Amino acid sequence: MKMTPAFLIVGALLVFWASTFIIVGLPSMTMKDNPSDIWRPLSPLEREGHRLYVKNGCSYCHSLFIRVSDWDIGAERIAKAGDYAGIEPAILGSERTGPDLSQEGGEHSDDWNIAHFKNPRYTTPVSLMPSWDFLTNHEIAALAAYVQALGGKDADVRQKRQREWKRQAQAAYAGGVDRNIEWLHAQVPEVWRRMPNPYPATEAALQRGKRIYQQLCINCHSPIGDGNGPAQPFLGPPPLNFTILRRHLVENRYIGGIFYYQIMNGITGTAMPYFKKHLESEKIWDLANYLAVSFLGYTDANTEPRGIDASYEGEWQNRYQAPAVNESP
Repeated sequence: MKMTPAFLIVGALLVFWASTFIIVGLPSMTMKDNPSDIWRPLSPLEREGHRLYVKNGCSYCHSLFIRVSDWDIGAERIAKAGDYAGIEPAILGSERTGPDLSQEGGEHSDDWNIAHFKNPRYTTPVSLMPSWDFLTNHEIAALAAYVQALGGKDADVRQKRQREWKRQAQAAYAGGVDRNIEWLHAQVPEVWRRMPNPYPATEAALQRGKRIYQQLCINCHSPIGDGNGPAQPFLGPPPLNFTILRRHLVENRYIGGIFYYQIMNGITGTAMPYFKKHLESEKIWDLANYLAVSFLGYTDANTEPRGIDASYEGEWQNRYQAPAVNESP
């Protein structure tokens, strides 16, 4: 058979259309977009937020999927194709300059997200994320609604928890400063309330704690610990004023365990996030010592009950005096 130009063109077209059918057509006909067990449709506001997420290139820094190899980042669930049913375009991202957001919904309170989009440094002082205050308040609310929907039904469970505890936290705050602290301390398990800080408040430990405070806490709680950082106007209830905790020591001596538990676990319903996935145990204790020494003028470090000192610890004696029992507010 003579190979003519027409024959070559027809053959090439046949190969092209056969390949297209196999690569595109056949999968489209056989693949089903079945929703996963956590999928739910997005609300109109959440869809608007998704469009803003795509339009502003959030996927350049954030991913929306967890792989089998990602357990080291504290993942709770491997992503499934059905998680993205009906979402177009499904831009999952490939970079993780920022954290993965596939299960971000309900990780933080609504007001934390609003403050974060206004200026990420408000909630995360060392964040590289740009400010989004060029968006309108409605657009920021839509973007926050989309982020709070990430995780589908699992996110809804977390959101419900956030809102229930927020209701209680706001009621406690409305009861006054002292009532608020009493309520906050009552949410800490009993075993933690009378647990002194087991790490000595050495100069090195306090400097480590100060660094952590500057990296994670300062823009909510402020440089002087009074809760009036730049994020404060966006948050309700506002960040805790550490300086008034001096009159709320358990048995007029214990505060270390309360600090540790609340830093570790966060205070759900408020803008105070958990740090159990971000900080190792010693760093939390160092931060607790820094808060106690800097803003209360007292730490229960290495007081009774205590165990065997760690092998690396030097000699250290706690010279901080607990406040007088009758110390006035």
